[in-house]
Amino acid sequence: MTDLKVGGVPEHFNYPWYITLKNKEYNEHNINLRWKDYPGGTGQMCKALRDGSVDIAIVLTEGIIKDIADGNPSKIVQTFVETPLIWGIHVGAKSSFNKIEDLEHATIAISRFGSGSHLMAIVNAYNQGWNVQKLKFKVIGNLQGGIDALTTGEADYFMWEHFTTKPLVDHGTFRRINDCPTPWPCFVIAVRNEVLENNFDAVKKVLAIINAEAKDFKKIDKIDQTLAKRYEQQLEDIQEWLKITEWNDGQPITKNLITRIQNEMIQFNVIQELKNSEDFIKNMNI
Repeated sequence: MTDLKVGGVPEHFNYPWYITLKNKEYNEHNINLRWKDYPGGTGQMCKALRDGSVDIAIVLTEGIIKDIADGNPSKIVQTFVETPLIWGIHVGAKSSFNKIEDLEHATIAISRFGSGSHLMAIVNAYNQGWNVQKLKFKVIGNLQGGIDALTTGEADYFMWEHFTTKPLVDHGTFRRINDCPTPWPCFVIAVRNEVLENNFDAVKKVLAIINAEAKDFKKIDKIDQTLAKRYEQQLEDIQEWLKITEWNDGQPITKNLITRIQNEMIQFNVIQELKNSEDFIKNMNI
């Protein structure tokens, strides 16, 4: 039995993993796959890949590209979600900020440096024409930390996935001022180099199983109701999210895509130089 640890955010994007694990599909191929939630997001998972506490991670594209460029010994094996992530820009319910322009000099809550909430705040600032060098950040760990920081006034705004935070907007904890979509496919699957070297075939099988599940995920009977209940969402919000979300069914990631994203990240001042895109990816030939 090959032991593998996989991790991701505890959000609706990763429900296909839950289904395959619940059905023990990996066990049938002599793979003992164990899931771990990472509520701290991509920054937390990049650290886990580096220290070996996770083998496979479903991470935000921009976060893992930056971390591999900074020396993370992992490779991107494929995209997982092909469509952009819609980042909501949130303030506390009682905040005096009302429009995006008000936030230029405000303090930004981020889960970690190098996380999506950090990097997308830079992308948003660039889009608004603000001075990226003057952004002020407050590290808060996770979504609950963001709630606390905006409620107490330790930070002024917080960017997190639109639909995950929608219940907080509905309940009056946050106000959403605007949205900022990622300019690239949002989630990729990254694997530690050591795991690729020692368990290539097992990783290849894991990807084949999850891709088969993702391919028909939207066709599952009453999947909208299941997701709405599990993630405490309004049914119409989940239905809207399903409409705009597409999973990869196994197409390999290309050097051209990595190069395009790197060039955009350089433009956004998130990374400093273009590196060989082959160094970021491993083609699994599924």
